[in-house]
Amino acid sequence: MTEKLARWRSLAERELKADPDTVAWQTPEGINVKPLYTGDDLQGIDHLDNLPGEKPFLRGPRATMYAGRPWTIRQYAGFSTAEESNAFYRQALAGGQKGLSVAFDLATHRGYDSDHPRVEGDVGKAGVAIDSVEDMKILFDGIPLSEMSVSMTMNGAVIPVLAAFIVAGEEQGASRAELSGTIQNDILKEFMVRNTYIYPPEPSMRIVADIIAYTAAEMPRFNSISISGYHMQEAGATLVQELAFTLADGREYVRSAIRRGQDVDAFAGRLSFFFAIGMNFFMEAAKLRAARLLWSRVMEEFEPKKPQSFMLRTHCQTSGWSLAEQDPYNNIVRTAYEAMAAVLGGTQSLHTNSFDEAIALPTEFSARIARNTQLILAHETGVTKVVDPLAGSYYVESLTSELAEKAWALMEEVEAMGGMTKAVNDGYPKRLIEEAATRRQPAIDKGDEVIVGVNRFRPEVEDRIEARAIDNRAVREAQLKRLERVRRQRDPKQWETALARLSEVASSGEGNILEAAVEAARARATVGEISDVLRGAFGDHSAVPEVVHDVYGPAYGDDPEYAMLVDRLLQFSQSLGQKPRLMVAKLGQDGHDRGAKIIASAFGDIGFDIIAGPLFQTPPEAAAAAIEAGVHVVGVSSLAAGHKTLLPQLVEELKAKGAEDIIVVCGGVVPRQDYDFLKEHGVAAIFGPGTNVLDAARAVLDLMEGRRRNV
Repeated sequence: MTEKLARWRSLAERELKADPDTVAWQTPEGINVKPLYTGDDLQGIDHLDNLPGEKPFLRGPRATMYAGRPWTIRQYAGFSTAEESNAFYRQALAGGQKGLSVAFDLATHRGYDSDHPRVEGDVGKAGVAIDSVEDMKILFDGIPLSEMSVSMTMNGAVIPVLAAFIVAGEEQGASRAELSGTIQNDILKEFMVRNTYIYPPEPSMRIVADIIAYTAAEMPRFNSISISGYHMQEAGATLVQELAFTLADGREYVRSAIRRGQDVDAFAGRLSFFFAIGMNFFMEAAKLRAARLLWSRVMEEFEPKKPQSFMLRTHCQTSGWSLAEQDPYNNIVRTAYEAMAAVLGGTQSLHTNSFDEAIALPTEFSARIARNTQLILAHETGVTKVVDPLAGSYYVESLTSELAEKAWALMEEVEAMGGMTKAVNDGYPKRLIEEAATRRQPAIDKGDEVIVGVNRFRPEVEDRIEARAIDNRAVREAQLKRLERVRRQRDPKQWETALARLSEVASSGEGNILEAAVEAARARATVGEISDVLRGAFGDHSAVPEVVHDVYGPAYGDDPEYAMLVDRLLQFSQSLGQKPRLMVAKLGQDGHDRGAKIIASAFGDIGFDIIAGPLFQTPPEAAAAAIEAGVHVVGVSSLAAGHKTLLPQLVEELKAKGAEDIIVVCGGVVPRQDYDFLKEHGVAAIFGPGTNVLDAARAVLDLMEGRRRNV
């Protein structure tokens, strides 16, 4: 092999006119990818003789994999009312979808009923509004829950939502034992990235353990937890971080269940995982293979007896972050490549994102394309005919081994800190992920990381995409009417007794919280009422926002464009007598804060004085905070479609308080069809997905200079 490599190197040097090692690529994970891999790269790798269906399951948890049964085609969906979501589900099932995956609105995620004043702009946006069992029954009307597998992405309000699902199934005629599907129930990830938490970490972990215990005893076909790395990658984690922190979360959940008296073999086989699939094609396939290898190693320490307890089973979803607003039909191609990577990695079920999801909720047209992407992959490409077709690839096997090695080293760091709950409390995973996200952004802004149609090969004229619009006010009014009817028709005594019992179980530490919540849901206690009882027992969790410094700026080094902007801002600061002060705000219940954190970090490095506002502010709270801090600009980060309600309210609040001189700008997922509306309501500038950060900073500085000239 040495002689052959020497011949190749000679040929490569003639073609490249340089040492071929100069074209090596270092991934964000710190893995040096060579231009050529050979059998020599497999030396010392000990997993090459593994077979599918055998421990450590690197090549798949089932011996025949897709040759025996293809993956489950799911589409994550939910919007507006339960009635509209139900119609969408029925249409998708008729079109070839095999399982349901429910997206809830942010009011539901955070445990608020639709009539709560804090969620006025969130009801029915980015998911379906569920306030009670009655909504859940409508959501699954005509869909037999004894036959259909249902996945529910729910963490913060997991207790009332799962309780309502159980009761809705019973009232449809499906016993608890017949219900199949998955509840996400992954609260540690929420404290790291997605932020739809409600209670502090310790009682939240008790909730996780109680759900595991209840489902193990009562719901043998139901997966009690979906341990999610998806939102970590979406927040900016490297693949090593996604892999390590996800598996470390899983290890923590197993320990928590065992501490609550559970036998590991009684629940381990019902744990599932959830990973993002981005655009690094071979790395993503290798990641899933490495995940199965490492999970088997993790489970060794708990000494289970059943082989199924060592298996990692996973659902995957194509990346939402990789979708671009610009030239959006490119997203169809991106999703197809990501879907292929997930399948070659051996996923058990898959959701493919619609091409318009960087703009708004998917339409029926875009959802059909996304679903058909999987159908074509399953039925036309031949990938289902062979188990683990990438096995033996010099490159993929090397990546699998190196990913596993790096992820295990990071998991051991977490162990040395005392485990994942301790690491999360200390903010360690969150800090690493935010640094990784901020470090990647300059590469995109400078064009070093190419995104077709965004920072390279951008068309002169872009196609206009029709985006789905949700009438938030109409949805909220409909929910309020149903809530009023539920409260009027329920038995007050039964309702009061059930909530008192739930409070006792939560406060005392004795009994199972989910079991008590099922009785409360049966008595028609609402999602908000059940959540409030638990808030009374556990308290609310509030995170202190932190901003990463000196990551974005150093990535630019001596770049003249960056230096010119820094100098211009410095001169403006001198004329102003202070640094221009910008508050980055998150309004409503949207906890996705990758964009907000990147802007805060980057603008801070450029020279702005940054105030990082807390999550979940109302417009009056944000206005009061901006005035108290003496800011010149409020930059609102919006990813959950509440902008048409919340931003005008913020502008009006500032005016009412005599602070109309504060400039309001917005960035995030805002359909272009809404730009004129926002500007008419006082928003000075809108920065859509893919906006170059330096361009945004220049635009904000332009606005401030213009405002100062006109004073």
